[in-house]
Amino acid sequence: MLDQLLHPVRRSIAERVSSVFNDRAAGERPVARRADSLFGPGSVAWRVNGDVASMMVGGVSALLLQMLHPSVLAGVWDHSNFRADMHGRLRRTARFIAVTTFGGRDDAMDAIARVRTIHDKVRGELPDGTPYRANDPALLDWVNVSSASSFLAGYRRYADPRMPAPDQDRYYAEMAEVAAALGAGHPPRDRRAAAAMIADMRRGMKSDERSREVARLVLEQPAPTAAAEPVRRLTMAAGIDLLPDWARRLHGLTSPILNRPALRLGTLGVAQTLRWAFG
Repeated sequence: MLDQLLHPVRRSIAERVSSVFNDRAAGERPVARRADSLFGPGSVAWRVNGDVASMMVGGVSALLLQMLHPSVLAGVWDHSNFRADMHGRLRRTARFIAVTTFGGRDDAMDAIARVRTIHDKVRGELPDGTPYRANDPALLDWVNVSSASSFLAGYRRYADPRMPAPDQDRYYAEMAEVAAALGAGHPPRDRRAAAAMIADMRRGMKSDERSREVARLVLEQPAPTAAAEPVRRLTMAAGIDLLPDWARRLHGLTSPILNRPALRLGTLGVAQTLRWAFG
C-alpha cells in the first residue's frame, strides 16, 4: 500500500533527473540496458556507471581534473561552444557513457566511431606554440584515467566504501576497453597502473585563466529548475571535495575540513534518494 502511494513520487524524481541527461526535444530517451552491451549485466561497469548520484559527483571531479591538462583544455577552448552550451556538452558526455556501458554493442561502437571522427578534426596549437590533437593516444590516456578514477572514487565514497579490490581493478579493465577503442595508447587496467599514470602525468598539469574560466562555467552551470538548485550546489561541492588535494590546489578551490561531514552526509542522502527513485 505504501509503495503504491509513493510510486508517483518515485516516478516524478526519476523523470526529472532523466530529463537532465536526455534531450527530450530531440527525442532522446534514457538508454535501455541490453544484455548484448560491451560488458553485460554482471559487469562492474554496470554497477558503477549506473549509480546516478556518484556518477554526477565523479563527473564533476573528472571534468575539473581533465581541464588541468593543457591539451585537453585547448581542445575544449578552441573547438567547442562550451560557453553557450555547457549543459549540452555535459549531457552529450553522459549519454556517451550510458550508450557505451548499457547500449547494444553495435550502438556502442557507432558512438565510439562518431567520437573518433570528431577527434580527427580537433587539433591546433597551445599558447606556447606546442601542437596538440584530440586523438593523441597519450591525451586519451589522461581523459580515460581521470574519468575512471573519478567515477570509481565517487562510487566508493557514496555507494560502496567496502568495494573489493578485485572489483576496482576490473572496473579499470572494463573502462580501458572503451578507451582503447577510442585510440588511447596504454589505458590502465588496474588500480596500481592508474595511480602510476596519474602520478606521472601530474607533472604536466597546469592551471591558468582559461582553466579557471572553464571550471567556473562547470561549477556555476545553473540547475534546470529552482527546486533542483540545492542538489546542484551539493553535487558541485561534493565533486570539488572528491578531487585529489593537488588538483584542488591547482584550481585554487577549497573543501573546508569542518564542512566535510555535513557535505558528505547530504550527498549520501541524495544518492540514497535517487537509488530509491530509480529502483
